[in-house]
Amino acid sequence: MSNVSDDFDLIVVGFGLAGVCAAIAAAENGARVLAVDRALGGGSSAVSGGVVYAGGGTQYQKAAGYDDDPENMFNYLRQEVQGVVDDATLRRFCDGSVEQLAWLEKHGAEFEASLCPYKTSYPTKHYLYFSGNEKAYPYRLHARPAPRGHRQIATGTKSGRDLWRRMRDAAIELGVVFLPRTLVDDLVISDGRVAGVRCRTWVGGTGAAQFLHGRTTAVGAKLTNWMPPVGHPITGLADRMWRRRAQERTFTARSVILAAGGFAFNEDMLRRHAPDFQQIRPLGTRADDGAGIRLGVQAGGATDQLGRVSAWRLLTPPSALIEGITVGVDGRRIANEDLYGATHCDIMVRRFGGKGFLIVDADTWKRARAQTAEQTESILRLQTAAVFSLGHRKAATLSGLARKLGVSASGLSATVDAYNAAITSGGEDPAHKAPELCAPVRRAPFYGIDISVRPSLTYPVPGLTLGGLTVDGQTGLVLDEQGRQIPGLYAAGRTAVGICSHSYVSGLALADCVFSGRRAGEHAASADTGEQLLENGVRSSS
Repeated sequence: MSNVSDDFDLIVVGFGLAGVCAAIAAAENGARVLAVDRALGGGSSAVSGGVVYAGGGTQYQKAAGYDDDPENMFNYLRQEVQGVVDDATLRRFCDGSVEQLAWLEKHGAEFEASLCPYKTSYPTKHYLYFSGNEKAYPYRLHARPAPRGHRQIATGTKSGRDLWRRMRDAAIELGVVFLPRTLVDDLVISDGRVAGVRCRTWVGGTGAAQFLHGRTTAVGAKLTNWMPPVGHPITGLADRMWRRRAQERTFTARSVILAAGGFAFNEDMLRRHAPDFQQIRPLGTRADDGAGIRLGVQAGGATDQLGRVSAWRLLTPPSALIEGITVGVDGRRIANEDLYGATHCDIMVRRFGGKGFLIVDADTWKRARAQTAEQTESILRLQTAAVFSLGHRKAATLSGLARKLGVSASGLSATVDAYNAAITSGGEDPAHKAPELCAPVRRAPFYGIDISVRPSLTYPVPGLTLGGLTVDGQTGLVLDEQGRQIPGLYAAGRTAVGICSHSYVSGLALADCVFSGRRAGEHAASADTGEQLLENGVRSSS
């Protein structure tokens, strides 16, 4: 650490996928880059499913038999984005999607064309799937459905970790200096522009001490996602180890990119900006506490979309469960069940108070149980096991099931009658679910699963925040409240408002990390080169 220079062209704060892509892009353009991370790097990206949303005609889409193009991808994503980025930015994202996937592969990522044959939340045995609302109403009315979820090749659920590690290795090979265990406290402001960071970083210590801290940090981060009561004490131990060795340090640079994640782990910010989502299980790492957003605000940056949260109440796997219907306490249908899990959950939270129930009959229940072994594994298998054991209610009649669930019996009866009648007559489902996914709720016994947003060890609703600092769509520079660019300050990933800040579908956050990270890194490097040329010209003329 003592050998690290104090001066760089660019400092990247946060070394998840957005940060590492920013660092690579800048280094490819000749910049001297320092990347710092308060943990060991990876952030939420490394604990994600490793799915990158890509389309417009990737080689894997073509191999799977799908004809996609940038315009078709744009027409679909425009429905998801709902104007949080301008059309020009969204078009650049879609037009460059094929090249973006190739850029990842150039730096070590690997994908393939094995298409998942059933609807799922995460394809543990396949590497290409319909990862969003492409086939669901009303999205299918605007664009031809195409699979765009490209998963990094890896065993089980390690795709996110493997994707990030490969990109990290590529960054290091390009000369990026990476300082883990480094917490940024303030930005350096000089002559009206952001010009560096003040931080505390791990100094000294034996290799054994670093190894112990690293293992404690990694284990604590993983358990914090799935078993918070166990994970918090472990991460607390890692914090105490770090504080004993942390020393203050200042690094200067012509530009700083904030890529430090969102704020799902900041309870106060959630209460303030997204109170309807307080019951989610935060997904990511404890570093997703809004620190990067706050640094940007302190420098004059504006924020937007802080109330947008992606919360996953996943109805699949197993895939047969979406053949049932979801209702609120009043028995009304929530929405078409073939919507992406976070889209369906958002409707449940905002229109039904976060309370909902999935209703199926004996035939659908039997099919779903038979699918469990084939379609689920790892943490998803634990979740489905909980649902099929203690996590449901059963009754011989719909009215009896309604009483057990606390649902209006008359409302549920009316909803089921309308659903069954449409199936029998061959008409369209009242909620517009795809016909092939509609199965009657007719044969007793009937089953109900509480899908409400509530704390649960075995059936949680994981979530992450989508809003952040507002940025210029061309450059990634942070904007102030008047829409003016803040010199020297960029933001990327979930620290910034981006492609997925209104509506998240699987893979869109990682794809936005790549897109926004590269945008910021490339512009920061080109701006640095331009300023250096200008300075050299001034010197030579004088």
